[in-house]
Amino acid sequence: MDRELEEANCKFAWLKLACAEDELDSCATLLSELKVLLTKFPSMPPSFERTPNAVAELRLARAIYEFAVIFSIKVKDQDAFERNFFQLKVFYMDTRGILPPSPEEYRILGLNLMRLLAENRVAEFHTELELLPPRALDHPCIKYAVELEQSFMEGTYNRLTDGRQAVPHETYLYFMDLLAETVRDEIADCSGQAYDHLPVDDTRKMLMFSSEQKLLEYISEIQHEWEVQNHSVLFHMAKVQPRVGIQAHQMIKRSLCYARELERIV
Repeated sequence: MDRELEEANCKFAWLKLACAEDELDSCATLLSELKVLLTKFPSMPPSFERTPNAVAELRLARAIYEFAVIFSIKVKDQDAFERNFFQLKVFYMDTRGILPPSPEEYRILGLNLMRLLAENRVAEFHTELELLPPRALDHPCIKYAVELEQSFMEGTYNRLTDGRQAVPHETYLYFMDLLAETVRDEIADCSGQAYDHLPVDDTRKMLMFSSEQKLLEYISEIQHEWEVQNHSVLFHMAKVQPRVGIQAHQMIKRSLCYARELERIV
């Protein structure tokens, strides 16, 4: 084993120990140092040089990026999750003939699907899903994300809240909470347009809050155009007021002129 590989293995052991002791700052520092060390491995993508240590280097690099993905959830950093995932994805896609499959692969692929769903990036969700082999759809982590997406599209939001109790792994709870926020915002937008007012308790149930206090905090922090009066939530300030401005009138007038001219030509 060469010096760089041995150093990387030692740092990775320290990293896992620091994480177990919840030393997040140390984890972030060690993770950055490890990523720099990986750049010295000739077997890294995109070259994938077949050196004597290639398999060991690739296996270690894959494990480090898997750790980085999970660590980004631990520190609640969605941007870091996306960056680390796309670096890791190369190892899943391009080393199949070199390394055996990782036992963490489908859990992390499922987490990425959950991220896309939580960010309401449904088209990308389906793109990533189509890249998976058919057997992946039977894995509990992938199946869980697919069923949640179906519930999201159908508008059966109660299944989304119930789904929190059946997550395939505790790391999925982070994206489940983000998904609940996405769903809540979608319902809130629709409610503001569909109703003039609703009783506070009905609004609480509709937005899936466990208490009236949490609903009031949500209104205070997010829905500044809503008002609470006489035990009702008033949505009138949130409604889009249709109006035709001067510029719109000019555009309509111009379009009618074009239509008349076209009629004369024909």
